[in-house]
Amino acid sequence: MHAASRKVLSIKLSVIAVALLFAVFGFYKFAHDYQRVGASAFGPTPAHTGAPNESNCTSCHVGSPLNTAPGTFTISGLPANYLPNQQIPITVTLNHPDAIIFGFQLTGIDSEGRGVGTYQLPMQSPPQTQTVNALAGGFIRTYVEQTVDGTIPTQFGTKSWTFNWTAPATRVGKVSFYAAGNAANSNGNTDGDFIYTTSKGTFSGTAISSFDSDGKSDIAVWRPSNGVWYSINSTDGNVAAFGFGAPGDIIAPGDYDGDGKSDYAVFRPSNGVWYIQQSTGGFVGVAFGANGDIPVVGDYDGDLKADIAVFRPSNGVWYLQRSQLGFTGVAFGAPGDKVTQGDYDGDAKTDIAVWRPSNGVWYLQRSQLGFTGISFGAAGDKPVQGDYDGDGKTDLAVFRTSNGVWYLQQSRAGFTGTLFGVGTDKPVPADYDGDGQTDIAVRRDSTWYLLQSTEGFKGVFFGAPDDVPVPSGYLAQ
Repeated sequence: MHAASRKVLSIKLSVIAVALLFAVFGFYKFAHDYQRVGASAFGPTPAHTGAPNESNCTSCHVGSPLNTAPGTFTISGLPANYLPNQQIPITVTLNHPDAIIFGFQLTGIDSEGRGVGTYQLPMQSPPQTQTVNALAGGFIRTYVEQTVDGTIPTQFGTKSWTFNWTAPATRVGKVSFYAAGNAANSNGNTDGDFIYTTSKGTFSGTAISSFDSDGKSDIAVWRPSNGVWYSINSTDGNVAAFGFGAPGDIIAPGDYDGDGKSDYAVFRPSNGVWYIQQSTGGFVGVAFGANGDIPVVGDYDGDLKADIAVFRPSNGVWYLQRSQLGFTGVAFGAPGDKVTQGDYDGDAKTDIAVWRPSNGVWYLQRSQLGFTGISFGAAGDKPVQGDYDGDGKTDLAVFRTSNGVWYLQQSRAGFTGTLFGVGTDKPVPADYDGDGQTDIAVRRDSTWYLLQSTEGFKGVFFGAPDDVPVPSGYLAQ
């Protein structure tokens, strides 16, 4: 009797234990699901923007393919190029006609995957945006995302969030912003939602020879025989032609009106006049310089506009007509030096610089870091300075005609040597793939050979043998 009672009691305890186990498991699953759904309402889990080394919101939300029509998701407000410490308003907009609530997450990173800059959120009561930090790809990144009060539509079928991003104190090359958005049905679960991703970048001026403002340098030439500029637009592959200049002119392309597009420009040695056709600012003609001067276009005052400037080999003086700071003359260099202007300290101002073939020394007058002399190169080399490692600073570089090797002394990535081209090729380095890094490239007769940092090798037949490649307009001839 006692044995039977103990057996019944044991069975009852087992049943109760199993029931408790199911109850606890069920409560845990409910709590987990609630927490997971609630996390999206109160702010998504960090590192879900679709950036490198991150997933996106489809890791939790299911029900439709990524970026399904008719919804749209955009990042707006970013300029083509940024300045150090510049405060830039960014707007993220998510549209979907069937959504009840909306959410997003955004982060900005450099080419190494590091979070860059700082964010300032608008004063709102209650706040609609917040920032969180997380580790992704080995680096701490800052994320801007919605709060629970920031999920309510701005108006039917759409929601926008606006905040400020302040650029870092020095250029860091291209900054890429990645964002993910959730147009949700508000059913309390993770199914039936629409997830979107997008990205957009802002540059530090590497996209020279860019006539369509897409952040990529265009393959382009100027034909001295008829004064026509020909370019392949990197946005759509179409060829554009524009007559501007005359035989004997020296090309001087640059972004003179600060809209992110290269402008057609020539310096006419016969009369010392610069003729510039700006993409938004219209035509201008400026008398500046004399026969024998060398155009040295650059942004010497850091306002994102190219300045008219010449180097006079006869007296070693740089004459600058800066768009913000006005005229100045600086004695720097000697007859026989090769001009190598560039932003060597990352402060967004072009630095006066020369390379001396007789001793292979680069002499730099940097606007922030001052004067320095660096031995790099040998007689017969061609200086081909550019931002080859994408850190926002111009690197020392030469193309050695005797062996076809490019020698680069990169400010972040260090020294490298790359065999690319032959001695008779014309160097045409530029950022052809839009990743913020200058690409090694040469032009041989009418064929362009590009060694792109992200898209690899490419050969393009474009132009006539006697054409002047536009990217070479920034280099010493």
